[in-house]
Amino acid sequence: MRIGGHSVWLKCECLQTGGAFKLRGATNRLLQLNQAERAQGVVAFSSGNHAQGVAIAARRLGIAATIVMPSDAPALKIAGTRAEGAAIVFYERLSEDRSAIAARIAEATGATVVPSFDDPHIVAGQGTVGLEIIDQLGRSPQRIVVPCGGGGLAAGIALACPDAELVIVEPAGWDDMKRSLDGGAIVAVAADAPPTLCDALQTPLVSPITFDVLAARGVTAVTVNEAETEAAVRWAWRDQALVVEPGGAVALAALLAGTIDPAPDTVVVLSGGNIDSALHHRIVGGG
Repeated sequence: MRIGGHSVWLKCECLQTGGAFKLRGATNRLLQLNQAERAQGVVAFSSGNHAQGVAIAARRLGIAATIVMPSDAPALKIAGTRAEGAAIVFYERLSEDRSAIAARIAEATGATVVPSFDDPHIVAGQGTVGLEIIDQLGRSPQRIVVPCGGGGLAAGIALACPDAELVIVEPAGWDDMKRSLDGGAIVAVAADAPPTLCDALQTPLVSPITFDVLAARGVTAVTVNEAETEAAVRWAWRDQALVVEPGGAVALAALLAGTIDPAPDTVVVLSGGNIDSALHHRIVGGG
């Protein structure tokens, strides 16, 4: 496809098993478990995409999985996680600590905690997106634009594609990675962060693992607003017949909105497509 007169490639992780890239890292992490660890099960915390990735990987490997999910997670992601056989423990996003809940479950059951990005095996698994980009193009592209929550996908691609310029994109108000990179130290999302449709990118605090990788690469970080994100979801459907969730569309949004110049030979990662049908209908029916 072409944007602004330049060729742009879409890496459609929205078409991945489980509807997002998360299966990659989850599979790699669970494969590292020994037999005793597998017998004790795993526990993860996620608004949905990592939840489904862990649930699918666990089912395939015969491992019991418990997922800590926010009570306001999209219904599609809750249903998808349950369908893979995982147990779900709900929490309140604004008043409870999901990592603390997962830690308590792990202590009580002996399960292994599988974080969504704060783990080198998770980052390595997500990096296969970058390896596939190089394999599919037959070369490294000039630029890769990536949605960023905790930074696991971006860090994995940064390591897998050292010759490509990397641009990360976050929702406005949830740009803790951008502010961390700008200031040279990790900072949390503000307590009064605005509501966002990008549930997949609502990470309150990035990790040293992902921050250090992206800081070392000197990546460019930008933000997009809700209207720009909705426009990208709409464009993906109308122009490419692709169902993309808001969090998975922010990289495309930055390009379409002109926040990032459409340089030649750019790859845009569409990181997920798990969006409730009513919300998708509202978005694509407007504008």
